[in-house]
Amino acid sequence: MNIRDLLIKDAMIMDLKASTKEAAINEMVHQYHLAGVIDDEELYKKDILAREAESTTGIGDGIAMPHARDKAVKKAAVLFAKSKQGVDYNSLDGQPVNLFFMIAAPAGANNTHLQALAALSSLLIDPKLVAALKQAQTPEEVQQLFADAQAQKEAKENQKSTTAQASSTTRPFIVAVTACPTGIAHTYMAEESLEKTAEAMNVDIKVETNGSEGVKHQLTADEIKKASGVIIAADKKVEMARFNGKPLLNRPVIDGIKKADELIEKAVKGNAPVYHQDVTAEAEEETSNNSVWSEIYKDLMNGISHMLPFVVGGGILMALSFMVEQYMGGSKSIGFIFLNNAGNLAFAFMIPVLAGYIAESIGDRPALMPGFVGGFMATVYSGSFGGAYVANVMTNAKSSAGFLGGIAAGFIAGYLTLFLKKIFAKLPKSLEGMKPMLLYPIFGLVLVALIMFFIVNPIFSVINSGVTAFLNHMGTGNAIVLGIVLGGMMSIDMGGPFNKAAYVFAVAAFTSTKNGDLMAAVMAGGMVPPFATAIATAFWPKKFTDDERKAGITNWVLGFSFITEGAIPFATADPLRVLTSCILGSAIAGGLTQWWHVSVPAPHGGFWVTPLASNPFGYIIAIVIGSIIAGVILGKWKPVKNK
Repeated sequence: MNIRDLLIKDAMIMDLKASTKEAAINEMVHQYHLAGVIDDEELYKKDILAREAESTTGIGDGIAMPHARDKAVKKAAVLFAKSKQGVDYNSLDGQPVNLFFMIAAPAGANNTHLQALAALSSLLIDPKLVAALKQAQTPEEVQQLFADAQAQKEAKENQKSTTAQASSTTRPFIVAVTACPTGIAHTYMAEESLEKTAEAMNVDIKVETNGSEGVKHQLTADEIKKASGVIIAADKKVEMARFNGKPLLNRPVIDGIKKADELIEKAVKGNAPVYHQDVTAEAEEETSNNSVWSEIYKDLMNGISHMLPFVVGGGILMALSFMVEQYMGGSKSIGFIFLNNAGNLAFAFMIPVLAGYIAESIGDRPALMPGFVGGFMATVYSGSFGGAYVANVMTNAKSSAGFLGGIAAGFIAGYLTLFLKKIFAKLPKSLEGMKPMLLYPIFGLVLVALIMFFIVNPIFSVINSGVTAFLNHMGTGNAIVLGIVLGGMMSIDMGGPFNKAAYVFAVAAFTSTKNGDLMAAVMAGGMVPPFATAIATAFWPKKFTDDERKAGITNWVLGFSFITEGAIPFATADPLRVLTSCILGSAIAGGLTQWWHVSVPAPHGGFWVTPLASNPFGYIIAIVIGSIIAGVILGKWKPVKNK
């Protein structure tokens, strides 16, 4: 694919007006929409902001490369934008950004598109090209500069391949792997930077890329064995077992771009920790500043993200079955039986999946099976399944350990697997093949089952029974307070830890009691922020930018569907006013649902599941009141935008 086809002239912005990061992203996303590259501004912007939340794409030297790959993109493209005054983009070097390359890749992009995007990204390592782009005045000139740079690179690579056989065998040799979450830009920029720097340092290097088009230039066992050191420049998991026993530097992908010389020098000298795949503390050097709590949160979110499809799909089918039971034939109708069974089966997997993927996040694949089994043991205390067998999975307990027990099972299985890896690391290498197929499954399962049977299930069944009893016998006053707290938490970070904690608590209560009271509170609280911003932009338009007003229109739909994240761009631009007003409105909405005894037997859906609510009118009015209060406060509080 020709690079000119990616750099669409109609999408270029030769004089970017924005002065802030948020405004720059809005301006570029809107330009993409005008050029017909994307058909959903809000979805694409949401994914752009999600990528920025992981780490800034302002790579330094006046360059930023925001990028996203989603279904809003109709065709692969790169938007070039130039800012004369510079934009404070929170770049890694703290300097303003003058050149922007917003990369858009379709969700189903083929290899041709992805290879072209990778090639274009890698060209930006060339300082001469960057300097020329800063002086470019027309879109045609930008296209020509990239075309010339690509031609020069291809010619150089052809020359390099013809002389490869004559290269000296006495030069140091190292290997590297580059990878980033989206696999579009940084993966290939790090590859290019490492290769160019190695050439300048008279070092041979082979770089494997784990990008969006899959693994390219995969390292062989002989190459790894021959290498004096290994560089991992990655922000996502890569296959690590093959590097066992090698000096290894594990750094973020941006270090592969910005600190290539430092990494190569250390790898050549073997000045790196030796990686041992079965040791708990894997060989990493300053890889992360994450706290223990952030790691725990990451592991928990891995379980929750895999669990949610089971919760949403199963919960809504069960809720629909109750409608069929009430209006279309009762509990003996085929419609009720089918929907209820399908929903219950999905729910049955919920806690095992949660526990399994928490464990997998901690201990990798060997932890998955004991995590699943531990999660299953937390869901049932005694029962037969299809008449095939009977399971009694706890002692001295009269109820299941439930959601909390499942979370405990996941963490126990994960850390037990790390412990087993450390123990089995001392075994002879001749037994290496037995570990994943025999030792980890048997010992992992036995240890997790023992702990769940004799310790976790008895303890957590008491806790779970207490929580269930409290929820079942909770007075109206306590219910309102809890509804206020949960509703408000949904707006504190709009999809972050507080939001997820409130949602998970409501789901846990729902699965334990089959009572959807708290689901109504969190659903109402989560719908307020997008509705509030929609109201504020509609009635106080002069206080918002053009892009914010357009986002406000979209938020009517997002609010209707219980997608809280639609308010994130507003909260990012003005956190004090937006968060304060939304938290207040969400807390009121959550409290009102409990005051009016609203119950929603579905874990998602927003207004779409209103017919399932026990008090549909109260459900709607609670959300409307909370949204109006938040919207009016925000609209009144916001200052008028300067022209």
